[in-house]
Amino acid sequence: MNKNADDMYRAKRLYQRVKNLYHLLVAVLANLRYGFPSRQIKVIGVTGTDGKTTTANLIYHILKSAGKPVSLISTVYAQVGGVRYETGLHTTNPDAIQTQRLIRKAVQHGDEYMVFETTSHGIDQHRVFGVQYYLGVITNVTHEHLDYHYTYKHYLDTKTKLLLWSQKALVNKDDVSYVEIKKTLRRKNHHFFTYGVRPGADFCLDKTRIAKNTPRFNRFNFCAAYAVGRMLGISEEVIYRAMASFRLPNGRWELVYDRKFKILIDFAHTPNAFKNLLPEVREKLLGNGRLIHVFGAAGLRDHTKRYQMGKTSGSYSDVIILTEEDYRTESLYNICEQIGKGIHSVNKDYTIINNRLDAIEKAIKIAQDNDVVVLTGKAHEQSLCRHKTEYPWNEKAAVMKTLKHYDLL
Repeated sequence: MNKNADDMYRAKRLYQRVKNLYHLLVAVLANLRYGFPSRQIKVIGVTGTDGKTTTANLIYHILKSAGKPVSLISTVYAQVGGVRYETGLHTTNPDAIQTQRLIRKAVQHGDEYMVFETTSHGIDQHRVFGVQYYLGVITNVTHEHLDYHYTYKHYLDTKTKLLLWSQKALVNKDDVSYVEIKKTLRRKNHHFFTYGVRPGADFCLDKTRIAKNTPRFNRFNFCAAYAVGRMLGISEEVIYRAMASFRLPNGRWELVYDRKFKILIDFAHTPNAFKNLLPEVREKLLGNGRLIHVFGAAGLRDHTKRYQMGKTSGSYSDVIILTEEDYRTESLYNICEQIGKGIHSVNKDYTIINNRLDAIEKAIKIAQDNDVVVLTGKAHEQSLCRHKTEYPWNEKAAVMKTLKHYDLL
């Protein structure tokens, strides 16, 4: 980082810290209002760049299957105190008041555990201040959110705070972030456990016990959930039985159409997620057809990942349609051009279709026998941000509407 960039980074971080003082004050008041409820329940925090939602939901499912009273707050939905809440907008962590209120509801319901999907924004902005974590889990830490954190180091350090706040910590030994996380935890004399799919970790999952149709990239999520279950004293048989009955959350490897061609919806929106998802699609779903990829990138968010997203998609996709994904006040065309540079770097071309519904219609219209249409980035989310307005959006409903229009259902 050069001097000018370093000065800019320091200035922006100072602004963020001042702004976050307000969030800290709100969090303190929320904890006082609801009586520090996390002291009366075992909170299992799950963080990471990719795989948080699947891991959190699987841990919840394992605990439920083991007969444990448990609540869940995740990106897709929350199940707290026996009541389901939809959370399908753009933020994973509720604000501090909602967070403490939901934990209090879980305590009042008599729950022993709360599985809490936790983001780096939630940590840095003090939205989870006061939450006493019993067990903290990191799935992975790769390129993402540098619009907010500016440097990978700050992003990684923020994620690692969850482990330092937790009585017990669990780290993915096979992830590229492991070496740096290990250094930080050892420097702080904080004991931790490891999980992985290769021998040498404290917890290794028997991959033969995972359903064959489970995407390979989910093996780390399953391994993390397995490790949590074992750390909480749940038997292997109960864990494996729960895994066999588990269904991935909405928008995670969701095959919504499978006839002459296939349509898959997934929340992948990072270079690492593309690198995991697209080869898996080619291996598991694609025969002699084409992979048609429809995606975009969020506006006013990490622009440094766009080139790599384009390059990765270009490396595995046969047809690429770029479209909107919450472009906000940023130029949609500029976003697509930045992605497009990565696509061109691997000698592939692309089409830009501004309206997401039109892009989906185009992909379905050109799909031929044995093709797979992959829609990434929106998945479970229930709104689409254009300029400063949130418009209702449902990815699966948009697909079904188009299929019905072309008499494909």
